[in-house]
Amino acid sequence: MTELVKVEKVSKLSKRALSELCAAASEAIEDGAGFGWLRPPPQQDFERYWQGVVLVPERTLFIGRLDGIIGGSVQLVSPPPQKEAWAFACLIDTHFVAPWARGHGMARALLEEAEQEARSRNFKAINLSVRETQGAALSLYETLGFKRWGSHPKYALVDGKTVAGHYYCKEI
Repeated sequence: MTELVKVEKVSKLSKRALSELCAAASEAIEDGAGFGWLRPPPQQDFERYWQGVVLVPERTLFIGRLDGIIGGSVQLVSPPPQKEAWAFACLIDTHFVAPWARGHGMARALLEEAEQEARSRNFKAINLSVRETQGAALSLYETLGFKRWGSHPKYALVDGKTVAGHYYCKEI
């Protein structure tokens, strides 16, 4: 049986999709994915977070499915209207793939879809940041043409220890 990865832009989440997204994100967090949380939040808080994401006009949510089940996501974040000087660039946020869905090209497919959306909205650059401990993500970003422009030695605090982070930009 061939496994199929599909990426879609979503503006609302069904109860099933919300449940799958929370489960996938929780598994990624428990596996050490570095997109902000250190431990999955309580289910109701997590659900409110994702429901809020689709309500924020500056956030565009893409979900990745493997054989029909949500296994990852990425958000494309536009600058708010009052940030005119930054209006040329967008930001990648909350990019993850659950451990069970890795190895099928979902992380790449999510980024490629977000980049296509950024191009269609006439952005000239995409920015992102990532913990140094996320080796697979670092490799993927660099393979896709993101250039590291800086590092922060105390980017995050994980288990009482500071972790460096890297900043990337891609001109599109």
